[in-house]
Amino acid sequence: MNISKIYKEVRNATIDFCSHLEIEDYSIQVVQFASPAKWHLAHTTWFFETFILKNYVQDYVAFNANFNFLFNSYYNNVGSRILQTNRGNMSRPSTDEIFAYRAYVDTEMQDFLKDVSDKNLLDLVTLGLNHEQQHQELLITDVKYMLGHNPIFPLYHEGVNLIKDNNANTESITIKAGLYKIGHQGNDFCYDNELGVHQVYVDDFEINNHVVTNGDYLEFMESGAYSDFNLWLDDGWSWVNKNQIHAPMYWHKIEGEWHNYTLAGLQKVDKNAILSHINFYEANAFAEWKGMRLPTEFEWEIASQQLDWGKRWEWTNSAYLPYPNFEKENGAVGEYNGKFMSNKMVLRGASVATSKNHSRTTYRNFFNPTERWQFTGIRLVK
Repeated sequence: MNISKIYKEVRNATIDFCSHLEIEDYSIQVVQFASPAKWHLAHTTWFFETFILKNYVQDYVAFNANFNFLFNSYYNNVGSRILQTNRGNMSRPSTDEIFAYRAYVDTEMQDFLKDVSDKNLLDLVTLGLNHEQQHQELLITDVKYMLGHNPIFPLYHEGVNLIKDNNANTESITIKAGLYKIGHQGNDFCYDNELGVHQVYVDDFEINNHVVTNGDYLEFMESGAYSDFNLWLDDGWSWVNKNQIHAPMYWHKIEGEWHNYTLAGLQKVDKNAILSHINFYEANAFAEWKGMRLPTEFEWEIASQQLDWGKRWEWTNSAYLPYPNFEKENGAVGEYNGKFMSNKMVLRGASVATSKNHSRTTYRNFFNPTERWQFTGIRLVK
């Protein structure tokens, strides 16, 4: 498949998801970490304009001189930007103007891609497409957060539940102690944080080939776990008490029965379905309650070829740190991953919201341990 066709497919996938939104949905930012749909549409377009068209197309004319300030996310090398908390304050530019911006840049990019053969440029385009796929997943989860915190729990689309899947396996897998290679070893795309192939030693371990279900977690809740400080890390216990947490995100007890919000609306909790929307502290407390533990990211990667994975991002017990010989690229692209290697935990796998062809066994996702608006789950080890 040629790069022009891939570009078109990835860009259209973003628009397809937005086709079920109302115009009022595009500008809302309910909380700091969840950006408005309009901002995602513009920021992913800004990436191609800023890093490709402005640098490699002679006499390129920017669509709007203000957009670099409005839609730069965190690239200090590219210039100043609005605060993340202010992304929802922009009633202007209008949503129509943002769609016009996407169309303008897409036309310029398609012209540019007709004659590109330089590997470095093609790699930069591929990075931009993977960047957009990351934002497609964020767009899904940010829209769910927006609608899931609306007091009437509106539908996104009746056919899009995303959290009704079940485990296909019940067994566990035993991995023998030894030295194993970790890191991306192929020639296909990966992020810089996956590079630096190195060996790690692990002891014998047994890892579940299934992830925790709603029913499993309900037992944890009903045991009084959210009131038992013995199960929680100190930071986690502070988070529970400060925020008065007693259930996963989107769970609501209505007339004595648990319901959870899905993109298909508020529905009764399916005990057999796979758990979603819990943070690292909750995952760690559940593992403690079960007398087990979370895998390290290395254990997860070693076992991954034998695991059924991809329905939930799975918390590991590994801090997000650089691999040996990790090197950041020069300039703005070097800000993509490296500067976030602090105070975050690694998640492995993928989720039901992850874009097609955007998952691999070496992928290192990372979030703050308090965050749970992504489709996150738990796999246990002993």
